[in-house]
Amino acid sequence: MGLLSRIPIPKPTGTQVLISLLIAGLGWYSGQALSQIDQDLRIMYTEYTLGAADLAHISANVMRYRNTIIRALQADSKKEYERITESLPGQRARIQHAVDRYAAAGLRVSRSGRSEPEDIEAVRRSLDQYFSVASTTEQLLTQEWNATSLAERETLRRKAEEHASDNGGPKMIQVSLALDRLFDTVADVGKDMRDEGTKTIQFSSLFLVGGSFFIAILNLFLGTRRARQQPDVGEVAGDRPVTAQDARTSFSSTQPAPLRGDAG
Repeated sequence: MGLLSRIPIPKPTGTQVLISLLIAGLGWYSGQALSQIDQDLRIMYTEYTLGAADLAHISANVMRYRNTIIRALQADSKKEYERITESLPGQRARIQHAVDRYAAAGLRVSRSGRSEPEDIEAVRRSLDQYFSVASTTEQLLTQEWNATSLAERETLRRKAEEHASDNGGPKMIQVSLALDRLFDTVADVGKDMRDEGTKTIQFSSLFLVGGSFFIAILNLFLGTRRARQQPDVGEVAGDRPVTAQDARTSFSSTQPAPLRGDAG
């Protein structure tokens, strides 16, 4: 406390306080703008870059599920059929889990009117319809391999093939179209976020440059004005014009005093 009390702390002037507040406000706005840009970049990566990868995995897993059904139709024995179809529940669970994970993210609507919530619901409906058709095909194949007569097996196999072709094929196309629409919507929303980030960067840069120049000019203007208002050194010292009386007084004070012998 003793050392701090000895340090002179100058009292800031109103001009210094004003400029300090302007600089602090400019720094605060810059921090907010950078924080918003950082948040948008994180969202674009976690919800759109990774989300697009999840959608690609969904499409690939649906195709794999479809191929598994086709292989089950071509199985030559019950053992081979069971070996092929035992992976179907896991494939279906992975597809639905990926859709639910994407739907749990922050879904948005693009400026052009594309809606992620609507498109993800369309994907869900199309997947439910396709899985329902695939399950019927799988049930027909199971009945085929449990049938006792050869004629009944051939009848059930033909029904399963026709059902997979007439119903499964169109439903699979609907799933592909729904995923394509969702891909387009994700790209549209990502473009909107990129454009908003670009505008934020441009405005922030312009604001920073303009604010810096304004503060610099204000500092020069107020500094010049303060210098003009300061009194001259002569006036501070109390100088005034020299009069004749002052000159005589000064002259007499500079003359040497008469000697005592001369005075006599």
